[in-house]
Amino acid sequence: MPMESELSRRDFLRSSARTGAGLAALGGVNFITDPRTVFGANNRVRVAVVGIHGQGWAHVQQYSKMPEVEIAALCDVDENVLTQRLGQMEKMGIRKPATFVDLRKLLEDKSIDAISIATPNHWHSLQAIWACQAGKDVYVEKPMSHTWFEGRQLVRAAEKYNRVVQHGTNSRSGKAVIEGVQKMREGLIGEVYLSRGLCYKWRDTIGKAAQEQVPAGVNYELWTGPAPMKPFTKNRFHYNWHWIWDTGDGDFGNQGIHELDVARWGLGVKFPYKVAAVGAHVMFDDDQETPNVLSIAYNFKSPEGKERVLQFEVRHWMTNHEAEIGTPAFGSSGVPAAIGNAGEARAARQQRGPQNTIGNIFYGSKGYMAMDGYDSFRTWLGESHEPGPQGKAGGNNWANFIDCVRSRKKEDLNAPVQEGHISATLLHLGNVSFRVGRTLNFDPAKEEVIGDAEANRLLRGTYRTPYVVPEKI
Repeated sequence: MPMESELSRRDFLRSSARTGAGLAALGGVNFITDPRTVFGANNRVRVAVVGIHGQGWAHVQQYSKMPEVEIAALCDVDENVLTQRLGQMEKMGIRKPATFVDLRKLLEDKSIDAISIATPNHWHSLQAIWACQAGKDVYVEKPMSHTWFEGRQLVRAAEKYNRVVQHGTNSRSGKAVIEGVQKMREGLIGEVYLSRGLCYKWRDTIGKAAQEQVPAGVNYELWTGPAPMKPFTKNRFHYNWHWIWDTGDGDFGNQGIHELDVARWGLGVKFPYKVAAVGAHVMFDDDQETPNVLSIAYNFKSPEGKERVLQFEVRHWMTNHEAEIGTPAFGSSGVPAAIGNAGEARAARQQRGPQNTIGNIFYGSKGYMAMDGYDSFRTWLGESHEPGPQGKAGGNNWANFIDCVRSRKKEDLNAPVQEGHISATLLHLGNVSFRVGRTLNFDPAKEEVIGDAEANRLLRGTYRTPYVVPEKI
């Protein structure tokens, strides 16, 4: 380990020397580095988890299983959640971590090696940029950005400060998904010309919520952060923020970004040159702003200059299944649970039941491949659809991140921030096309929409002072 430690020490010192430009964005926080190895005295990676109400608790659970990791701190703007999670960690036998409400205070702690971010979408990029400027490695949940601009700035920060930054698209670490993509590269289904991302997930109405006082223990100023300050309602807070444009991206950016990323990866393309989206918010009269039915089509040029097409679809209610993705669960009576015992139907729904179809389908000149979630693939070959190779095996995106934090080999990341930015840009282009109601012609080299100032303004976004994504990194 001496060579690794020495490299980490030099890397950490170089990083801190470059953080001056970012300090203004942090309100003058002074990150004075410590001339030690990156890791603690016991050689464990000291991780802070930021945002622990929902997905952040999955981060805690994952890191708690890793002997080479110490959960050193928790950060959340809701002190009620902090208290709840501390109690759960005590019952799990996990050493009590430090707690913070304001991430900027946490970043002053020189002993923290890495930040694992699971806050609402509108905070992802700015918090990750701050962490890079503070010399921390970063695991940032999907989607890594709420606008195209801030995603690009995060990529620049990761590169400038030489940080290990992993994107939370977990499918990238799924062994079966990796194998399936490799088999497509080897020509198993021939020339792959079309990929489809499926996000058919049961979502009920969120109803309408009245304005009310901010709950005790909640720092709503920090929760709102870069977004416009609006009166507090429960539908703008825990989880339902996904369906509000100021803070979320709809199910396309919630569940769908996983499938969108795999669809692009399997197709072997980067930025599109044309995007068109149609959809609506249907069935429910409620506070949701994002569409719950959405179809997007993307045109690409392959590296060889050939036309490639990616289609993505969001459905929110009852649906059929495709390519055996989300095959219905069967009840004890031998019929699908959806039409059998009502209790079995509810249980099936709760365990990714018959209403959910989440995955990808790839079409080639010799056959097609279906990927179910992140842990399996199946193929059908030839005109007769003969079953072909298949596989099932999961993976661990957090473990891959920690491995790379320790090795300092960013090239070994399964979901690097650069790839996350490209897929997140596809997400933003689809949502912007829907919002402006027209097809977008995109310049992949300049990363901008051609001749559409309104679309580019939405891709650029706006920020509430002092929570501003810096123009210069």
